[in-house]
Amino acid sequence: MDEYDVVVVGGGAAGLNGALALARSRRSVLVIDEGTPRNAPAAHVHNFLTRDGVPPAELYALGRAEVISYGAEVRTGTVTAVTPRSGGSGGSGASGESGGSGESAWSGASGRAGAPGGFEVEMSDGSRVGARRVLVTTGLTDELPGVPGLGERFGRDVLHCPYCHGWEVRDQVIGVLATSVMAIHQALLFSQLSDDVTLFLNGGPEPTEEQWEQLAARGISVVLGKVEAVEVTDDKLSGVRLEAGRVVPCEALVVQPRAKARAGFLDGLGLKAAELEINGVSIGTAVQADPAGSTSVPGVWVAGNVTAPTAQVIAAAAAGLTAGAAINFDLIEEDTRLAVAARSS
Repeated sequence: MDEYDVVVVGGGAAGLNGALALARSRRSVLVIDEGTPRNAPAAHVHNFLTRDGVPPAELYALGRAEVISYGAEVRTGTVTAVTPRSGGSGGSGASGESGGSGESAWSGASGRAGAPGGFEVEMSDGSRVGARRVLVTTGLTDELPGVPGLGERFGRDVLHCPYCHGWEVRDQVIGVLATSVMAIHQALLFSQLSDDVTLFLNGGPEPTEEQWEQLAARGISVVLGKVEAVEVTDDKLSGVRLEAGRVVPCEALVVQPRAKARAGFLDGLGLKAAELEINGVSIGTAVQADPAGSTSVPGVWVAGNVTAPTAQVIAAAAAGLTAGAAINFDLIEEDTRLAVAARSS
């Protein structure tokens, strides 16, 4: 069985940047990626300095080439399980309860013994590899509201983020489909990009008196009634159809997907995704970690959308770098302990 200092599960921006930092630190690194990034439906990546407008597939191909150039390996595959191995000295890990924020953000160390013997990482083809540490960057799945037609348009003219796609729909007729109180927040954000924004309440909670005032002040229309489907003309979104049959013109529709962390393969470690709330509203699930990405399981780090659903590509890449640096220092501490012990024997 092949052995590595670090196995990175997931080859998006977070995983590749983490692998890059580790490979440049002369660590043996394997990236395992199944090739289904969250942003695959999108035509371009935005707000990534010097790479604004690059297609996701092109960005990841450039990243893989850079990682490989420093000696890391990249394999196509699906990880089905990560299990701990017994024996060895293990690493320190971190639990999110460590002290000194400056040091822990880079070392990932909390002084707890952990990850004895490292881990076995199993793939769907039955093959296994060994890892002293594991970095999980598998991202998430966007679960869309149950309105027919949304899935086929998602990432094109059915959108969720003004910073990912807002400029591309500027001055268009924009609708916002309410599924929670967060819809008003989205409507206000997109009103910065267009003077023609409509909030479809879709049977959701009525705005408060203060929110009605805000919507009116920003010129946002409000439509009552349940949304039945989206209308498409010549492969372009053209409207939103209500249950009563009325069609409201719309060129772009904003939704709030529910984020589901891709983390089921960590069940064998007892590491499960938990509900994540923003302003009291559940937005889905995420794997909890400290600022450096260290989880409650010593030796396992996370970065990117699997732990931070709202992170854009550039933020996910930065988180991968932070986690990679923390893992490298954690391994240095272990290697130093082993060297001291060997010198004293």
